[in-house]
Amino acid sequence: MTPDLLFLVSTTARAAAPADAPSDQGTKMALSQIGLVGLAVMGQNLSLNIAEKGFPISVFNRSYEKTEAAVARAQKEGLSDKLRGYKDVKDFVESLEKPRRVILLVQAGAPVDATVDNLCKYMEPGDIIIDGGNEWYENTERRKAKVEALGLRYMGMGVSGGEEGARRGPSMMPGGTAEAYKYIEPIVTKVAAQVDDGPCVMYIGDGGAGNYVKMVHNGIEYGDMQLISEAYDVLHVLGGLSNDEIAAVFAEWNQGELQSFLIEISAIIAAKKDEDGSSLVDKIVDKTGAKGTGKWTVQQAAELSVAAPTITASLDGRYMSALKDQRVSASKVFGDLGLKAPAAAAGVDKKQLIADVRAALYCSKICSYAQGMNIIKAKSEEKEWGVDLGGLARIWKGGCIIRAGFLDRIKQAYQRDSNLPSLLVDPPFAKDLAERDAAWRRVVALAVTNGVPAPGMMASLSYFDTYRRERLPANLVQAQRDFFGSHTYQRTDKEGWFHTVWDENFGSADSITTSAYNR
Repeated sequence: MTPDLLFLVSTTARAAAPADAPSDQGTKMALSQIGLVGLAVMGQNLSLNIAEKGFPISVFNRSYEKTEAAVARAQKEGLSDKLRGYKDVKDFVESLEKPRRVILLVQAGAPVDATVDNLCKYMEPGDIIIDGGNEWYENTERRKAKVEALGLRYMGMGVSGGEEGARRGPSMMPGGTAEAYKYIEPIVTKVAAQVDDGPCVMYIGDGGAGNYVKMVHNGIEYGDMQLISEAYDVLHVLGGLSNDEIAAVFAEWNQGELQSFLIEISAIIAAKKDEDGSSLVDKIVDKTGAKGTGKWTVQQAAELSVAAPTITASLDGRYMSALKDQRVSASKVFGDLGLKAPAAAAGVDKKQLIADVRAALYCSKICSYAQGMNIIKAKSEEKEWGVDLGGLARIWKGGCIIRAGFLDRIKQAYQRDSNLPSLLVDPPFAKDLAERDAAWRRVVALAVTNGVPAPGMMASLSYFDTYRRERLPANLVQAQRDFFGSHTYQRTDKEGWFHTVWDENFGSADSITTSAYNR
């Protein structure tokens, strides 16, 4: 690639400008306002977004070919005066104005550590490193402590929106050193997606808060995707709707309370034809991948003792999908025993089914978001991050994968009550759930009766029923624990903790450490 088409700065290029470039007569090249390391899909698109918003940016990638590709694309899009590529880390760092601000979009784990170590050789006290990848929050906190010992500042920033969001405006969730945020705020507020009440970015909290909320965002995303797939399955298998009909249904739903990016793209997917005119989605192998953030979310829910059955069911759904060969074999085993594959249910009213599935999807979606918000709330309280849940819902309204119209209602719910124990009991959402309760149950019952798995909807309904139940059979479980382990129990009729030797002959446990028990 010739110099007039590609403006790359390297150790040698700094001394020799392109042949057709005007002489700077010894003056120094203007410094970039920000730098970005990692030029895969997200990094390249975010760097172009930053340049397009008017901020000079320097970029670097371990493999130089990606740097060349980014600069060439900037040239093609008329942004070559704002984006410069570098081959050498030292030159890259020295091209930035102070305090230097460098965004990392490299693979989580060891590659981030290696990149941070390399940057720290040349960065100076006061400079700022911002990890924009899907990183485990404790790694962010470890790196923050490490670079602060050198006088640097460190942030972990969740970035959601995929390739298109990165280029046109993502949702951004920066956390870490609070003072450092003011140095990136003018940039990220312009680069982020813009909605009716502002840019989709806010300072999340200290430490790994930014990476943490992005992780839970992805867990909610898992739930959303699973629930939509179940709606598709019920309509397709039990309702007998064609993919074209489902595309039309999803497009209609996208005009109402279910309006969201994921519903919108699901309509497009259902309508897409292959070269032979058949539905492309039917030819896709039914195995779903997973990169880890969903698993982390479920692990954190368990660690915090926060129930998240919808998100957990979505993760299990991906694991079950991976058992393709086993599922094929099991289908034959049980088919030979008379359990046939589910088929269109007899006597189904399609119009009513579509309305019922719409209601069931909406109710289940509320449960999924409620679980995600409760995970974030619990972690924020534990770490004293002070995460603004209403503000979080606001910045998810645009740019990100879970962007949806009803996030504005979630924002309003937390504005009404910042201590809201659950979205389920926010008055408007509670009213929605009550009004759709019967339809929700009809869909779950139809799926169960006809052998169509709908784990997300079923888990959501059970979550709802459990949460609104004044008394659960947990009394028996606690009695069982006391029987075999002297774990004691509380009573409804008196204060204190009690233990009973339930059957002296059967082997009911009696611990000498029990301070009070009732024989």
